[in-house]
Amino acid sequence: MSGNYGKVYLVGSGPGDPELLTLKARRLIDTAEVIIYDQLPGKVILSSMPDSAEKIDAGKFAGKHTLTQNKINEAIVQKAKEGKMVVRLKGGDPYVFGRGGEEAEALVQEGIEFEIVPGITSAIAVPAYAGIPVTHRESTSMVTFITGHEDPTKEESGLNWDALAKFEGTIVILMGVKMLRRNAEELMKNGKDSETPVALIERGTRPDQRVTVGTLASIADLAEERGVKAPAITVVGDVVRLHDILGEQLTGTDF
Repeated sequence: MSGNYGKVYLVGSGPGDPELLTLKARRLIDTAEVIIYDQLPGKVILSSMPDSAEKIDAGKFAGKHTLTQNKINEAIVQKAKEGKMVVRLKGGDPYVFGRGGEEAEALVQEGIEFEIVPGITSAIAVPAYAGIPVTHRESTSMVTFITGHEDPTKEESGLNWDALAKFEGTIVILMGVKMLRRNAEELMKNGKDSETPVALIERGTRPDQRVTVGTLASIADLAEERGVKAPAITVVGDVVRLHDILGEQLTGTDF
């Protein structure tokens, strides 16, 4: 490692509620010299970035990328080589569909010191705020997280829809609004019961959180009718039924 280089922190900001930021994430944001940020942390967290920090908007929200991933990697490396303390601020957790692994690899290749600061992933926090525990002793003891929007340059899907359709646990799909209908159809085509409960949760853990509940057969039409937009996650499985019992008490936040 070069003694002249700065240090990079790949920081997960959690699902959006600023009180779900870790203490370490808060401290690093407040003391950063450079912050390279996504839009997913949300307006409240982004507005709390210190005036003293240089801020670089990396975009990466709802398919609208201000910078490509390669350009983001280059910016992180460049600022670190300038000797700066750099925070790469990401929604959720850096290593859960956050491309944190790719950014960490780029730093290793350049000999730059870095540290991972985990964040609360939306895959568990967002369902919780909607009154949906992703596991429940009477419903399911398994949960799996998948991406709803794979890298379009991949020649073949990395998702085994046959195995997912047979999976008896909860399926949480991140970044799947655009491909919602296709994902539901793939599950049904491979044998998943069309009446399996599904919840689509927009802007989870934020004051304007909204939940749409249906089935695999109906959720895509319901989403179109309600104008569902990213960021949103999809929860598939029997635990969705608990939304009717727990949702009214646990939905929403007061920030």
